[in-house]
Amino acid sequence: MAVGAKKSAKGGKGRLWRDIKRNKACYGMLAPFMAFFILFTVVPVLMSLPMGFTDFDMARPPKYVGLSNFTTLFLSDKIFIRSIRVTIVFALLTGPVSYVLCFLLAWLINEMHPKLKTFFTLIFYAPSMANVYTVWKLIFSGDMNGYLNSFLIELGIINAPVQWLTDGRYVLGATIVVQLWISLGAGFLALRAGFQNIDRSMYEAGAIEGIRTRWQELIYIVIPSMGPQLMFAAVMQIVSSFTAGTVAQNLVGFPSTDYKAHTIMTHAFDYGWQRFEMGYASAICMILFVAMFLLNKLISKVLGKYMD
Repeated sequence: MAVGAKKSAKGGKGRLWRDIKRNKACYGMLAPFMAFFILFTVVPVLMSLPMGFTDFDMARPPKYVGLSNFTTLFLSDKIFIRSIRVTIVFALLTGPVSYVLCFLLAWLINEMHPKLKTFFTLIFYAPSMANVYTVWKLIFSGDMNGYLNSFLIELGIINAPVQWLTDGRYVLGATIVVQLWISLGAGFLALRAGFQNIDRSMYEAGAIEGIRTRWQELIYIVIPSMGPQLMFAAVMQIVSSFTAGTVAQNLVGFPSTDYKAHTIMTHAFDYGWQRFEMGYASAICMILFVAMFLLNKLISKVLGKYMD
């Protein structure tokens, strides 16, 4: 058994090396990205795992403290417990909604004229690249001239301006709206590519088998043909919804009113880059990493049947 396993491992390495040599141009183009990805993503993640068990303030060497950071988080840090609730609400509202929105918009755009496809893809993807917070601050401005307040007063829905970005009742809702607006990023582009790569002959074969409506095409042809794209988009939406912190910081300030928009990622930013308690911040990030990993495993099981 051991000899067979060693031979299989050597054979796998040999096939990988032959594949690299055969497609060296592709691997060459991937190399710069992979180098930066490993240096600035993989290495920091691996460094943060043991750091979560230390007391490290960047001025003195790390001091091992065992599970002290984690017990403090769950037993003494009330803001962290609140950030868990905010993150769950935020992720449940933005993750599934933005995922379905990406899919439906990609599906609708795929039915358009080629020139319109390019135009609308750019329109929906652009907010994920641009700094849109200034525009949304104008929309949610708390004075009479704020676009939303002015519109609602004009309709007679409200009598006085609402402080959308400072009133604790509205800050999380405003953050969720903006997050949904900028959520059509890489996952959206992957789904657009997935729709374009579906073999047109499959639609003809489906028509012969009795598929008549567009919804039947969607269920029996489109979704089963887009397993990798659906998986990639799901992972991207999970990551963006659980690690969202920049939106709240730029929109409602840091910290937000009564910590109403204070997510786990914002809590990690607070301890890591405001207080420089890197050990404690690493423990927060480790918990977030485990939560996202488990959720990704669940999504993999749900979408795994479409991956073959």
